[in-house]
Amino acid sequence: MVTSQKTVRWVLKPLVFLACLGPLGHLIWRAFSDDLTANPVSEITLQTGTWTLRFLAITLGITPFRRLTRWNDAIKFRRMLGLFAFFYGTLHFTTYFWLDHFFSLGSIAADVWKRPFITVGFTAFVSIVPLALTSTNGWIRRLGGRNWQRLHRLIYVAAVCGVVHYWWLVKADVQRPQNYAVIVGLLLSYRLIVAYRRRAPRPAAVKGSVPADLLRRTS
Repeated sequence: MVTSQKTVRWVLKPLVFLACLGPLGHLIWRAFSDDLTANPVSEITLQTGTWTLRFLAITLGITPFRRLTRWNDAIKFRRMLGLFAFFYGTLHFTTYFWLDHFFSLGSIAADVWKRPFITVGFTAFVSIVPLALTSTNGWIRRLGGRNWQRLHRLIYVAAVCGVVHYWWLVKADVQRPQNYAVIVGLLLSYRLIVAYRRRAPRPAAVKGSVPADLLRRTS
């Protein structure tokens, strides 16, 4: 599948950008409509956290989507989607930091220390901070492609911690966290399979045998 660069830049990217702002717009609309349930702070925290996890999963899904569809331009949306994961994660953390604890660092530190699901959630947020800070082309050049790729594997940590955070938060009704766990598990398993195949030694050619590509040409 081939898409012109102008179409990607001036049509598809703006559309994806607006779509990514949709959850925030819907949340604002609910706030003005007085439709944020009996506990607005809890609802805002839940929605922003859920969308953080969704955007992490969508970002992880770009690579297999590109390979399965052979639409290489899909990779051009990965940075934007990853930054939106950070954006909603920041909103999620800000809601917790501001509306839940009123900027009390001592209270937050005690919460992180005492409640495991907060500890895991904080770990997920901290994991995506360096990814957002080093998302530019300039940082890729400074770090070098290989080191940059290693650093950005922190998204795996963030996604796993995000699932665990959600699972431990809901406690009883774990159907939704289970769904995210399956999705993230499949996306990470795909990467493990690809990495294994790349590192697996290729079988040595038997002396006197005909190369497979030559057989395909003559068949």
